[in-house]
Amino acid sequence: MASTRTYGGNGAPIDDQSLGELVATATRDMSLLIHKEIELAKAELSQSAQQAGIGAGLLGGAGFLGYFALVLASFAGAFGISDGLDLAVWAGFLCMTGFYLLLAGVLALLGIGRMKKLGPPERTQRSVRANLAWLKHPRRAG
Repeated sequence: MASTRTYGGNGAPIDDQSLGELVATATRDMSLLIHKEIELAKAELSQSAQQAGIGAGLLGGAGFLGYFALVLASFAGAFGISDGLDLAVWAGFLCMTGFYLLLAGVLALLGIGRMKKLGPPERTQRSVRANLAWLKHPRRAG
């Protein structure tokens, strides 16, 4: 494939092309470059959205289990008050409540950890910076 440094859009050497042909080739190349940058940004943002979805799901699970723990704690308190100090019934409820609270805490920590790993589309940013540097100095950047 010929480089646009020596050959233009129709395959003729750059020295033999008119200004209009050169502008058309440059416009086509810039349009292709912009489309490729947009595709790269979409791919990176899609990956970040997937990670955000997993983190949100884990946090949602933690919220559900936290609510479930509150319901169990309410039952335990109700049975504890009604039975006085009969530990057999409400002690079991409190043990289950503690288990669900512990599980909710683990899910919350996992969800927060996933959310903290999210960042900007770094490859796209590097690529755009390189393209802008080339546009400013096309003969220097290889």
